[in-house]
Amino acid sequence: MEQRRFPGNIHWYHETQSTRLAHPGALMPGAARITDCFLLDLLQQVDGELKSTLSPSQNLYQVSHDVYQLLLPEHVTTSQTQTLTLYDRICTALTVAQVTGIQRLCNHYAARLAPLECPDSSRESHRRLAQITEYARQLASQPTLINAAVLQHLSDVGLTLPDIISFHQIIGFVCYQARVIAGIHAMMALPVRWIPGSHIPPDAENIVTGKWKPTLTLPELHDAERRHPTMTSSQPDALSQLLACDNEVLAQWHLIDALLQRKSSPAGSLAAAVTARINGSSHCFWHYPAGTLRDALQHSVDQATEIANTQQKAVILLAAQLTRSPERFSAAHLQPLRDAGLSDSEIFDIVLIVATNNWSNRLMQGLGTVTP
Repeated sequence: MEQRRFPGNIHWYHETQSTRLAHPGALMPGAARITDCFLLDLLQQVDGELKSTLSPSQNLYQVSHDVYQLLLPEHVTTSQTQTLTLYDRICTALTVAQVTGIQRLCNHYAARLAPLECPDSSRESHRRLAQITEYARQLASQPTLINAAVLQHLSDVGLTLPDIISFHQIIGFVCYQARVIAGIHAMMALPVRWIPGSHIPPDAENIVTGKWKPTLTLPELHDAERRHPTMTSSQPDALSQLLACDNEVLAQWHLIDALLQRKSSPAGSLAAAVTARINGSSHCFWHYPAGTLRDALQHSVDQATEIANTQQKAVILLAAQLTRSPERFSAAHLQPLRDAGLSDSEIFDIVLIVATNNWSNRLMQGLGTVTP
């Protein structure tokens, strides 16, 4: 009888390790063979006015591509201080892609994961991967679930401080990548795919005032100062010291932040505040100027929507949808901003700001806490 079942992780929804593949493959193997690993060759499918809208952000795409190559390269060499394997990294990226529901992204990371051989099949290795997968899912879907006790589990399964920093950067980066892709899909007016039974996590319950403090023990100050580039004033010094454990990624993240500063606008600032409010990132939220709208937003996104003017309401709704459920983000969510007088270039800048803040919010939420 012909064998119809093969060992391995050939399905795109991957949860656990498997033995070495006898027949490596993926449902869509071509999804791994692309030129642009950040936008997954989307720019090759656009022309005309849309191409003119997306082209000014080419520098941002290139830096993001460089971050991808640093976090998710073709080959990874492990050491005593850097123990995350390529299998660990791609499995994490796939888990986050599944949370976002962006099928194009799921296909890409599934195709990359399929031919990889898992490190081993020991109980300890299975426990480590299960913990990594569960943590990635929690941080990607509902950052407020992360606390010191949950973070400690990563150390318990053998992740070092540099591992934990790189791990958080992967989660944040794929959250960012998914929302940029969702934004371009909406600009292209592509239909969205509703996943039956999908659940949208609730917004953070509240936003507190206080000082952000890292949950992890900081590396030696003189070592961090020697290795990391200067951060913007919006980032706590302690966070920059932690992120310096992966200083190459930190440098590129700093470039992305600098590029987005040039796109700063009142609408962009509001979108960033809405993103932070939903994700529960208190430190990021309080950068929005004080006023009636911030007070209402501190209470809830719905209350802010009720008192906002037409343009502000459109910005709030776009930022909320893209943050909560990127897989359902469509051209319909762009139209109110067009009706309010914003150009497609201005709208896409807001999309980029929301996407980037979904990255930074997860670094802040995962690596520290705000104490009153």
